[in-house]
Amino acid sequence: MAEPRRVPPPAPEAFVSIAGLSLTYGAPGQVLVNALQDIDIAIDKGQFVSLIGPSGCGKSTLLRIIGDLLSPSTGKVLIGGSEPREARLDREIGFVFQDAALLEWRRIRENIALPLELRGTPKAERERKAEELIQLVGLDGFQKAWPRQLSGGMRQRAAIARALSTNPRILLLDEPFGALDQITRDRLNMELARIHEVTGVTVVLVTHSIREAVLLSDRIVVLTPRPGRISRFIDVDLPRPRGLEVRNDERFDDLVRLGNRELEKGYM
Repeated sequence: MAEPRRVPPPAPEAFVSIAGLSLTYGAPGQVLVNALQDIDIAIDKGQFVSLIGPSGCGKSTLLRIIGDLLSPSTGKVLIGGSEPREARLDREIGFVFQDAALLEWRRIRENIALPLELRGTPKAERERKAEELIQLVGLDGFQKAWPRQLSGGMRQRAAIARALSTNPRILLLDEPFGALDQITRDRLNMELARIHEVTGVTVVLVTHSIREAVLLSDRIVVLTPRPGRISRFIDVDLPRPRGLEVRNDERFDDLVRLGNRELEKGYM
């Protein structure tokens, strides 16, 4: 019988430390599903990290555990030395999903300011912050628009602004541009890169696109098919700031090929 795996302690120097994390789920009497197994990741403050892997490998599940939307079966997650629950309650985590989930009965400025309103922030202060974020994400002129009047890309800009409204220390993005056309996706990739550069926020992105991951990330975490384990870390050593022209760089193509080879192993 194999010895149980020793769970490493959280990395004390990392901003986000994930140690020995596994998740098994299933109702009593049902077959248990191993979603994630033995995940160890250290993320530095201000780093941009992407999670890639086959469908169903647990990328979104891992993101939800970091954001305190799910609890692991075993292991430990720390964000700035705090438990995810504490970080979430302190509004230190911003979350953006594929669906912008804007409230259709609130104008864009009011949607962006909603977390501050729920927090009890005075109206003048939350309007000032919303206006600042509207400028940051490039929605100037649409403050009073209704969500239905915005394109999909503009709705996602508003969702990112809303997630940044409480000055989170970490921004979690679950395929936020997956439903958009390629041109819009490219533009928002560049907007996200700029926002990361300006704010210095730590970012964890789930994506199916290895090219998107290479374009945006400092480090890529490749997961295996379920149960999701770490197959490889890919460090992206392309200079910053980056524009779309970096995709013409030979090193960019080398990293994309490396990522694709690693992903293909899961199907062999």
